[in-house]
Amino acid sequence: MKYSVKKALIRLLQFLIRAAVGTGFTFLMTSLGAAAVFVFRGEVRPGLRRALLGFAAGVMTAASVWSLLLPAIEQSADAGRVPAWLPAAAGILLGVVFLAALDSAIPKLQARQKHISAVRKQDLLLITAITLHNIPEGMAVGLAFALAADGDSLAAASALALGIGIQNFPEGAAVSLPLLKEGEGKGRAFLTGVLSGAVEPLFGILTVLAAALLRPAMPWLLSFAAGAMLYVVVEELVPQAHSRGGTCGFVLGFLIMMVLDVALG
Repeated sequence: MKYSVKKALIRLLQFLIRAAVGTGFTFLMTSLGAAAVFVFRGEVRPGLRRALLGFAAGVMTAASVWSLLLPAIEQSADAGRVPAWLPAAAGILLGVVFLAALDSAIPKLQARQKHISAVRKQDLLLITAITLHNIPEGMAVGLAFALAADGDSLAAASALALGIGIQNFPEGAAVSLPLLKEGEGKGRAFLTGVLSGAVEPLFGILTVLAAALLRPAMPWLLSFAAGAMLYVVVEELVPQAHSRGGTCGFVLGFLIMMVLDVALG
């Protein structure tokens, strides 16, 4: 009996180490993307600012479809418990409602200050949405490694970690660069981008520990993050990025994220 418990604990430790390595890579790629702030010198010009916001909007739109909604629909269809579209539709609505509530609550949370600028509110919503998006991605990597423990391919789990990690690079930049253009120091903008990805290792490891409980909820979590991201794109980023440069940035960000998701997903 003691031998069986010890063996089970050793196996669990091995799975946790693998999940930590996989999600650690995705976190590293987010950090590298956030380090883009060190490439820029001085103040970001208005035209470049709009292009960066458009790029962030394109990344988030593509990620919400290929990284979140399509996997959510596929997982729901495989489970067969409810119509495949239901978790995706309900999750989107919940994500939108959550971000709309946050949008309304931010001025109240800042009641001690004289005011909060629209741009500052936009930055907070952007960071929140991408961080929420990173949570189910980290869970997906952790779950993939947990399933590999049950006989699924460890190579497939590693490929998933690689794909998510590569697509996290532009997401890290999408968090840190808008903060830089608003006058934040490079160190603080970089740290914020890093922290937006820190949830991936945390939730990836937690998912390995509770894989059986969290797996049925994954379609809902993925769709919730998608709804949150779409809210920020439509409500905050697209209006601010409205220009030819912003449109080009949107298309570029969308194409990059789409290609990474399809080629590496």
